[in-house]
Amino acid sequence: MDQFYRFFKRNSLIKDGSTIVVGVSGGPDSLALLHLLSALKKKGSFRLVAAHLDHMFRGKQSENEKKFVQKYCQDRNIEVETAQVDVSQFAKEKKLSSQVAARECRYQFFKEIMDHYQGDFLALGHHGDDQIETILMRFVRGAAGRALAGMEEIRPFHTGYIIRPLLRVTKDDLLNYCNQHNLNPRFDPSNEKDDYTRNRFRKYVLPFLKEENPKVHERFQLFSENVLEDEAFLQELSMEKMNKVWNRKKDKESELEIKPFLKLPLSLQRRGIQLILNYLYKRVPSSLTSIHIESLLHLLSQKHPSGSLDLPNGLKAVKSYDNCLFTFAHKKEIEPYELELNPPKRIVLPNGAEISAHKGPFPKEYVNGNNFFIVKEERVTLPFIVRSRKSGDKLKVKGMNGTKKVKDIFIDEKTPLYERDEWPVVLDSSGQILWLPGLKKSSIEDFNVTNEEYIVLQYKKQAVVGGYSE
Repeated sequence: MDQFYRFFKRNSLIKDGSTIVVGVSGGPDSLALLHLLSALKKKGSFRLVAAHLDHMFRGKQSENEKKFVQKYCQDRNIEVETAQVDVSQFAKEKKLSSQVAARECRYQFFKEIMDHYQGDFLALGHHGDDQIETILMRFVRGAAGRALAGMEEIRPFHTGYIIRPLLRVTKDDLLNYCNQHNLNPRFDPSNEKDDYTRNRFRKYVLPFLKEENPKVHERFQLFSENVLEDEAFLQELSMEKMNKVWNRKKDKESELEIKPFLKLPLSLQRRGIQLILNYLYKRVPSSLTSIHIESLLHLLSQKHPSGSLDLPNGLKAVKSYDNCLFTFAHKKEIEPYELELNPPKRIVLPNGAEISAHKGPFPKEYVNGNNFFIVKEERVTLPFIVRSRKSGDKLKVKGMNGTKKVKDIFIDEKTPLYERDEWPVVLDSSGQILWLPGLKKSSIEDFNVTNEEYIVLQYKKQAVVGGYSE
């Protein structure tokens, strides 16, 4: 088949000393692929290893298919590795569908074979009809971006690459090839059932498309390549733009600055959201669709300052003013805390922030900002108390007449909702609120830039383990 050989020549894949592991079910697609690779091996000195996994779905019939693959390879001096896995039991234990479970077991088996043989490539028998079905299924399910391109001819996998040399040929091409070379492949009767979505597309949609254009598989493959090329460019551009608005990159959390994000073109916004989701999920769940992306964009663009959206597998997006937090770490009811602070001492709060206190003159750089509080000892009652907020808390804000509710200060300062219950409130032992670290100070603060001795409190908002220390 000319398309097959052109694939290897175009991608320079015939390399001396390399190892190609080929997944072989015994069906016409994989058997034709194995036969083609065996013929290609005569043109290059690469190592060829067949790998067959019996999923044990069909008892004796699937076991016979394993024996067929073994004998086929032995008769042709092709190295072969086979194994059996009770996929039904695995699916039950992991609470997966049989198709998803089979895929996980199959690819885990392929990884083990590649490790054992130091494989460079894993060759799979997906063909042009499979590509049409995959693209249509993903489109109907609501896929977008790179996922809509279907299967890639070459992509990284484990220690090497997956290659799909047959995406430019059809199922009929492969059946004809098997007949011409008397390969006598096995056929899985489950492929004829209407139980699986792919089978329904294969039986009812694909024939219609082929009637309209017998070479429709070529059009779909060209579409796939165009999508991948466009996505590669847009993804690179999205990453460049997202680096300026995407903060707080932890394993379980990411934070997005909403205003500059919404200034990006809509196409980059969608891909930016996808970058965040790919980063957090590691392995994106199949239940995540373009509907979720659109819902997130709506949440971010609406005028209301707060809101949230539940995403698959426990991920939550929480919008609060100018930021949106994406997190798996759903916080339980925040436990109120109350800690004593006497100079000289440092405490670390449950949210990871740190407050330190000492006596003495203060450096001039302390004068500006809300990350410090300076007061003469005679104006306060020690020890200081650092606690979480309480209903009715009020602060006599420095530079203002009267008092202001702590709740209103949070609103004015656009403090994220998910931070407020852990935000420190600093009082003295008489109960007067002195300071909302990082936000506002009480008018009781009093100092002159002299050599007099003061109590100096300093606040550092940093990510460290919660608790407190001397």
